Order: sequence, then C-alpha cells, then structure tokens
Amino acid sequence: MPTVPTADEILDRSFRRAAKKMKEKLNKDRANEEFVRAVGAAIHDRLVYVIRGFPEFEEIPQFYREMAEILYGIDRIKQSLGAVGWAAKHTKMVGHEIAIQSRKSSETLVLRKRAVARLASMVHQIDKDLLFLNEVRNTLRKLPHIEDAFTIVIAGYPNVGKSSFIRLVSSATPEIASYPFTTKGVIVGMRMEGRNRIQFVDTPGILDRPAEERNPIERQALSAMMNVASVILFILDPSEHCGYPMEVQLRLLAEVKDMVKVPLIIVANKSDIIVQPEYLSMSTETRDGVDAVLAQLLLHRKAWELSHKADEHPADEKPEDSPAI
Repeated sequence: MPTVPTADEILDRSFRRAAKKMKEKLNKDRANEEFVRAVGAAIHDRLVYVIRGFPEFEEIPQFYREMAEILYGIDRIKQSLGAVGWAAKHTKMVGHEIAIQSRKSSETLVLRKRAVARLASMVHQIDKDLLFLNEVRNTLRKLPHIEDAFTIVIAGYPNVGKSSFIRLVSSATPEIASYPFTTKGVIVGMRMEGRNRIQFVDTPGILDRPAEERNPIERQALSAMMNVASVILFILDPSEHCGYPMEVQLRLLAEVKDMVKVPLIIVANKSDIIVQPEYLSMSTETRDGVDAVLAQLLLHRKAWELSHKADEHPADEKPEDSPAI
C-alpha cells in the first residue's frame, strides 16, 4: 500500500506537473488553458492512485478484514475513500470545464487563477480523509503476515506464559515483561517440522468481561482465534502470579470453548511453582513439559491437512477426464 499524500503534497506535485505542460505551449492563452486542464487531470490521477492502493475489503482474508473493522471500521474507511473518489471526479471535471472556458475567453489568466482556487479548495476539503487513510495504511501494512498453514493460536490471560511458550517453540522473539498486556499486538512465529511450516499466533491477553466492553487489542485476539486457528492452546496459571484468580481464568476458558469449533488444548503453566493435576502441565521457566505440549498440539496437524485438502477440492467437484494414453 503506497503512502497517502496530504492535500498540500497532492497540489504541489500536480501544480509542478501542470507547469511543465504549460511550458510546452508558446501561446500564452493556450499555455493557461493547458495548465488548467493538466492540473485537474494530475490531481485526478493522484487521487485515483490513492484509492487503488487500498484493497477490496470483501476480497481479503477474513482475519485482515476483521482487523481493519476492529481498528478503524471498514465503513469509515470506505467513507473516506468515497470522499477521495468524489474529489477525483470533480477536480478533473472542473479542470476540463474551465479549460474549455479559457479557449473562448481573453481572460485566461483570471480563469487559471480561478481554477487553481477551486481545485485547491476541493482537495483541502478531503485533507482529513487523506490523513485518516494514511494512518490506516501505516497500521494495516504492519499487520503480521498470516500464512495459509497449520496454525496454533495461543490464548489466555496476560502474564500466564503465552509469549514465553511461543519464544521457546518458534522463531518469534516477542518482548517479555512483567506487566499486564505484555503482548501489544498479534505476533506470529514459525517452526519447521520437516518440510512443513507450523505457524504460531500469540494473542494479546483477553480480559474476562463482556464482549462489548473489550478493547481493540482484546478483540484482535478473538479475531485471531476465530479465523486463523487450526488448534488453540489455552494457558492457565494456577499459581495466580499472573494477577488473575483461577476462577476468572476458568470463566474465560469456558467462554472460549463456546466460541470456537477447532480443537482446544488446555495446559497449566508454572509447574515449577504449583502443579494442577487435572490439566496437562508445563513450565516455561524450566522448559519442563513444553515439548510434550508441543507434541500434543502437533497431533492435530494431520486432521487439519485432510480438512484443508477437502476445502480445496470439494466432493461435489468432478475431476477432469484423464487424457487418453
């Protein structure tokens, strides 16, 4: 996605482009006419380029579509793109109309100044939209690349050991710190198992409260779980050193169970402090049990591969006839 210029940057570039066109005309009146037509066309082309730099949100993967909705609102993005489209259409139209007037007038310089004022006013009307779209662009281009691969999404409360686990089993190196919401956004790590790529998605902490009260960071985590997970690892902290009682951790676990359709593996972390017998245990501090948890997760890879192939080749699609030998 290209950088979205400000109104002044668009006007400056368009005026310089039109000035070059103007120099090609020896007749002063024809030069003024050419300047008006060229500046309108240059603004139009630049604004269209801005619009084309954004994807069709209905056609992008659901994960990215929901991220855009969570962070900015797709309707708001489309509204700003619509404003840019309006300006693109009318600046070209105004430039063309005033250029035609110039051909029939002896006051071409006056018309040229009038055109510049009108075109500049129209572009400045959408300056807030351009600034907003550039902010959207800067954020969306930094979203993690989620591959079409077997994906393990790691969930749970803040400070239960999600980032530590992903650091131990994948290539990702998220920042680890002893304060809430250590993971500020979705972090993706990769692991090679033979020729197969295993993808880990580390979600931010999800607080145990109604969905409408969750903040954008928390909703990012839900979006990741719902749309990219092949299997979910839910990490508990029975020691409660994370700052959250087991009661509320289990309440969140129950909510997640109701929310997803993919396999869900539950593990109790910090077994070096306390062991919760009813759950699979590990310690990301000592690494005890980490490999066993990873092995448990990878057991679901074969089922995912079969399901994935079925999605790519639905049963109702008939294979093409084999060529005669």
